[in-house]
Amino acid sequence: MPAQLPLRFKPTFNRRLQFASAAIVSLSLWASPSLAKDPFRTANAKPISDRTEAAFKSLFEQGDYITADKYAQQADPSDPLTHALRASLSYIKWQGERDDSQKAAQLDQFRANAAETRQTADSLVAKDPLRGNLYQAVGHFLQSAYIFSKDGTVKGTPQALNEIQQAFKYLDKAEKVDASDPELNLLRGYIDLFVSLNLPFSSPTDAINRLDKYASPRYLAYRGLALGYRDLNQPAKALAAVDSALKATPNNPDVLYLKAQILVRQGDNRGSLAYFDKALTKQKQLPPGLIKQITKERIRAQNRLVNAGQ
Repeated sequence: MPAQLPLRFKPTFNRRLQFASAAIVSLSLWASPSLAKDPFRTANAKPISDRTEAAFKSLFEQGDYITADKYAQQADPSDPLTHALRASLSYIKWQGERDDSQKAAQLDQFRANAAETRQTADSLVAKDPLRGNLYQAVGHFLQSAYIFSKDGTVKGTPQALNEIQQAFKYLDKAEKVDASDPELNLLRGYIDLFVSLNLPFSSPTDAINRLDKYASPRYLAYRGLALGYRDLNQPAKALAAVDSALKATPNNPDVLYLKAQILVRQGDNRGSLAYFDKALTKQKQLPPGLIKQITKERIRAQNRLVNAGQ
């Protein structure tokens, strides 16, 4: 692996890493033990606890971070997905925190949750090698996010790339168990897409193919496709994908915000304002950092209209 990132990747690397880390670890909240519905599989379903199902619906159907956090803190500590979800929420809190001591505490919590994800995933391998290896990969990916967040892109690159390489090793092991598994293809699709957009180690075409053909639940696959096409500067395809996600989750502020971003990429600043505004009607369920970012981007879109005399 190269010792540092190519220069063309550096300006957007941390932003994409932040999204990918949050997305991947948030996606990990599926499947702790008990009796609720498996959101991935219609055949050979895995058990999932009621608390995890509740957190899943709060986060991915409603985009309600506050309620998802409450359920995540009550989830089974022996399940690696519990720690992965907690890591996601710690990371999001770290992004929005302004107090230096609290910011450091959230980053330390994120690191601890990432380590616990790997430890509990390792214990799961004998019972469920597919998901045990899959979430070991997630743990390594989270560790790379911690390194980049703490040390920065240039200083952190050698160690972080080693963690990413380890993540791919475990993804390959999981794929040998069942390459068609929808949960595997969803998570690997997101990871592959992130890495392909920043490092020359995988193909965005392969990642998009995974999400398009094999990943489930479908609205999250569509959301990943929209993000991928957005960053590949294919706004028409991104818009079609985000519209498919919105049909399933019409009130999710994350998806509304994503559509606003895609409309901005198309040059439709006026059209984007309605979607920024719809996302901001859900402020009570969003973390402060995300509210601030949506508001900032809405102001920029409004200013572009004013400057253009529209």
